[in-house]
Amino acid sequence: MAMNGPKKTVLQLVGVVVLMGGLSWASVPFYDWFCRVTGFGGVTGVADGASEEILDQTIKVRFDASKERGMPWEFTPVVREMELRIGETGLAFYEAYNPTDRPVAGQAAYNVTPYEAGGFFEKIDCFCFTEQVLQPGERVQMPVTFFVDPELVTDRDAKYVHTITLSYTFYEIDLPEEIATLETNADTNTN
Repeated sequence: MAMNGPKKTVLQLVGVVVLMGGLSWASVPFYDWFCRVTGFGGVTGVADGASEEILDQTIKVRFDASKERGMPWEFTPVVREMELRIGETGLAFYEAYNPTDRPVAGQAAYNVTPYEAGGFFEKIDCFCFTEQVLQPGERVQMPVTFFVDPELVTDRDAKYVHTITLSYTFYEIDLPEEIATLETNADTNTN
């Protein structure tokens, strides 16, 4: 049975819409994977431990903090800049404060500029690896432990980088189920 023109066109259009929807759904995890593997877009690496090589050459690392619109926290780096030897382990802190009267959960997204340095900025440990929950009025200092891979100095593009900026943006997320349940129970008991 052959399809006539309008039915065939409608099915083709539906097929295109489904294909485009599938591609857009897959593009986010694929792009995330691509950026993590290549360092493209300023995505950093993750290291199991400190660098085995420390050079005499130094590099400046600047720290930046921002929040998604509507995120109620105050969020700032404790120190705005540090200079360390390439390969040396650095430890920096960011401070977050929840001025509200309710628990707020957040997740930090991050990037490194210039982008050429992204693949050479290695995080050993970071508050950005997990979600953070701050109780009402709670203030915390959150650490990030990192180093700049010595391979940076031999990379065709990155070897000219003398300053790296590590930026975090905090986004509000849903409270973890166990905390949301406690909050719901607390609200029910006070009414």
